[in-house]
Amino acid sequence: MSNTNAPLKEAQPTFNYGGQAVIEGVMMRGSRALAVAVRNPENEIVVHTEPLDARIYGGRIARLPFLRGLTLLWDALGLGIKSLMFSAEVALEEDEKPTDENGEPGKVFEGPAQWGTVLFSLSFSILLFFVFPAFVAGLAERWLPATGTQIISNLIEGLVRLALLVGYIWGIGFIPDIKRLYGYHGAEHKTINAYEDGATLTPEIVAHYSLEHPRCGTAFLLTVVIFSILIYTLLPPLGIVARILSRIVLLPVIAGLGYEFLRFTAAHQDNAFIRFITKPNLALQHLTTNEPDPTMLAVAIAALQHVLAYENNQQEVADSIILAEVPASNIAS
Repeated sequence: MSNTNAPLKEAQPTFNYGGQAVIEGVMMRGSRALAVAVRNPENEIVVHTEPLDARIYGGRIARLPFLRGLTLLWDALGLGIKSLMFSAEVALEEDEKPTDENGEPGKVFEGPAQWGTVLFSLSFSILLFFVFPAFVAGLAERWLPATGTQIISNLIEGLVRLALLVGYIWGIGFIPDIKRLYGYHGAEHKTINAYEDGATLTPEIVAHYSLEHPRCGTAFLLTVVIFSILIYTLLPPLGIVARILSRIVLLPVIAGLGYEFLRFTAAHQDNAFIRFITKPNLALQHLTTNEPDPTMLAVAIAALQHVLAYENNQQEVADSIILAEVPASNIAS
């Protein structure tokens, strides 16, 4: 018989906050809003907050395994690129603000040019990381032994894909602007880790938290590479053209599975086995994050605080807020 007088176990909060680094700033995203905080040339933090599409982030789709991954990933790609565009405008101090037909301030993240950029970026990524490795492996089959050709060929394809991924993110890390971008990426991780730990969000406190986070997009990319090796190995021998087409057709399946895997492992980091199998994902993040300075942490904190304020009050904090230049330790207090 259960003891009805026993204290109830406090429900553990579910965290769904994430984001990405942008030019001189950070984009933070929750379940109902996103905020982009960018430091302009006058050393002010400019913050834009706007609601997310409730059909994607709070509707029925968000509760359907696999399908939610595809819709969320597509929307996240668009939001990420458009956040980069906004950050570039702020960093370059472009004063023109979008308005609607009534002359009122409009959403920053709209327009065919942005979605054209999304399609171009997605197409380029598919060609580089999926089509090209499949093409290389297809050519390599000519020199492989008859026994085990399929397995060896898929292994070659996976290794080429992995080498391209690691080499790309490692190589661009030497570019000074990308180094700063990686610093803001580190600030994003530290801020979310601090918030999930219940810490006070100040640069001094947030600085002590880890650069690693199990829900990072870098971890997702590595997961997709590993899943692609496993799934493509199950396919029968194919010619080069059929091989390339199969990679494109199955990519949504792999992406959906990768999202569910990342979601599951992030929610079970208290399990020793889960922590063990996700170590490569966390290790790869050290190529895409750098230790942030206090000013970077202040920007990341400002972005997260605006998302939290929106979700607590059910209203936009502001269309665009400029925080006056103050010491970094005071910006997020």
